[in-house]
Amino acid sequence: MPTEHTDCQRCGFCCQAHVGMLVSHEDIQRWRREGRDDILRLIENAEAVFGRGGLGDGAYLSDCPFLIREGDHAACVIYEARPQVCRDFRPGSERCSLAKHRT
Repeated sequence: MPTEHTDCQRCGFCCQAHVGMLVSHEDIQRWRREGRDDILRLIENAEAVFGRGGLGDGAYLSDCPFLIREGDHAACVIYEARPQVCRDFRPGSERCSLAKHRT
Protein backbone atom coordinates (compact mmCIF):
# COMPACT_ATOMS: atom_id res chain seq x y z
CA MET A 1 0.00 0.00 0.00
CA PRO A 2 1.56 3.36 -1.00
CA THR A 3 2.18 5.87 1.76
CA GLU A 4 1.54 9.57 1.46
CA HIS A 5 4.72 11.66 1.70
CA THR A 6 4.71 14.28 4.44
CA ASP A 7 7.60 16.59 5.18
CA CYS A 8 8.97 16.29 8.70
CA GLN A 9 7.98 19.20 10.90
CA ARG A 10 10.82 18.39 13.37
CA CYS A 11 8.42 18.27 16.32
CA GLY A 12 10.37 15.46 18.05
CA PHE A 13 7.29 13.33 18.72
CA CYS A 14 8.91 10.29 17.12
CA CYS A 15 11.91 10.64 19.48
CA GLN A 16 9.91 10.62 22.68
CA ALA A 17 10.17 7.55 24.86
CA HIS A 18 6.48 6.65 24.63
CA VAL A 19 6.94 6.07 20.90
CA GLY A 20 9.88 3.75 21.44
CA MET A 21 13.45 3.61 20.19
CA LEU A 22 14.85 0.20 19.45
CA VAL A 23 18.57 -0.30 19.06
CA SER A 24 19.31 -3.41 17.05
CA HIS A 25 22.37 -5.63 17.12
CA GLU A 26 23.15 -4.38 13.60
CA ASP A 27 23.10 -0.75 14.85
CA ILE A 28 25.61 -1.64 17.58
CA GLN A 29 27.85 -3.44 15.07
CA ARG A 30 27.69 -0.44 12.71
CA TRP A 31 28.59 1.99 15.51
CA ARG A 32 31.56 -0.21 16.43
CA ARG A 33 32.76 -0.21 12.79
CA GLU A 34 32.30 3.57 12.62
CA GLY A 35 34.16 4.11 15.89
CA ARG A 36 31.14 5.77 17.52
CA ASP A 37 32.31 5.19 21.09
CA ASP A 38 30.20 8.15 22.20
CA ILE A 39 27.02 6.31 21.23
CA LEU A 40 28.21 2.92 22.43
CA ARG A 41 29.25 4.31 25.80
CA LEU A 42 25.76 5.62 26.45
CA ILE A 43 24.12 2.39 25.29
CA GLU A 44 26.48 0.12 27.22
CA ASN A 45 26.65 2.21 30.40
CA ALA A 46 22.88 2.34 30.60
CA GLU A 47 22.66 -1.33 29.64
CA ALA A 48 19.99 0.02 27.41
CA VAL A 49 17.67 -1.54 24.98
CA PHE A 50 15.34 1.36 24.35
CA GLY A 51 11.76 0.63 23.61
CA ARG A 52 8.29 1.26 24.93
CA GLY A 53 9.60 4.02 27.16
CA GLY A 54 12.04 2.05 29.24
CA LEU A 55 15.52 0.71 29.54
CA GLY A 56 16.24 -2.97 29.87
CA ASP A 57 16.71 -2.53 33.62
CA GLY A 58 13.26 -0.98 34.10
CA ALA A 59 14.43 2.65 34.32
CA TYR A 60 12.46 5.06 32.17
CA LEU A 61 13.58 7.70 29.74
CA SER A 62 11.66 10.85 28.98
CA ASP A 63 13.02 11.18 25.43
CA CYS A 64 15.67 9.62 23.24
CA PRO A 65 19.02 10.57 24.80
CA PHE A 66 20.13 11.95 21.43
CA LEU A 67 17.18 14.34 21.04
CA ILE A 68 17.87 18.05 21.51
CA ARG A 69 15.58 21.05 21.25
CA GLU A 70 16.65 23.95 19.04
CA GLY A 71 14.16 26.74 19.54
CA ASP A 72 10.78 25.57 18.26
CA HIS A 73 12.00 22.32 16.70
CA ALA A 74 13.81 19.10 17.61
CA ALA A 75 17.06 17.73 16.26
CA CYS A 76 19.04 14.50 16.51
CA VAL A 77 22.65 14.86 17.62
CA ILE A 78 23.53 11.54 15.92
CA TYR A 79 21.36 12.02 12.83
CA GLU A 80 23.89 10.59 10.35
CA ALA A 81 24.48 7.56 12.62
CA ARG A 82 20.93 7.16 13.96
CA PRO A 83 19.53 3.65 14.52
CA GLN A 84 17.78 1.85 11.66
CA VAL A 85 14.36 2.24 13.29
CA CYS A 86 14.83 6.01 13.05
CA ARG A 87 16.03 5.76 9.43
CA ASP A 88 12.91 3.77 8.56
CA PHE A 89 10.50 6.16 10.29
CA ARG A 90 8.31 8.08 7.84
CA PRO A 91 6.83 11.48 8.71
CA GLY A 92 3.06 11.35 8.50
CA SER A 93 2.93 7.63 9.29
CA GLU A 94 0.54 6.30 11.92
CA ARG A 95 3.28 6.68 14.56
CA CYS A 96 3.78 10.34 13.71
CA SER A 97 1.85 13.09 15.47
CA LEU A 98 1.22 14.61 12.05
CA ALA A 99 -1.00 11.61 11.27
CA LYS A 100 -3.57 12.94 13.74
CA HIS A 101 -3.98 16.06 11.62
CA ARG A 102 -4.33 14.43 8.18
CA THR A 103 -7.72 14.33 6.53
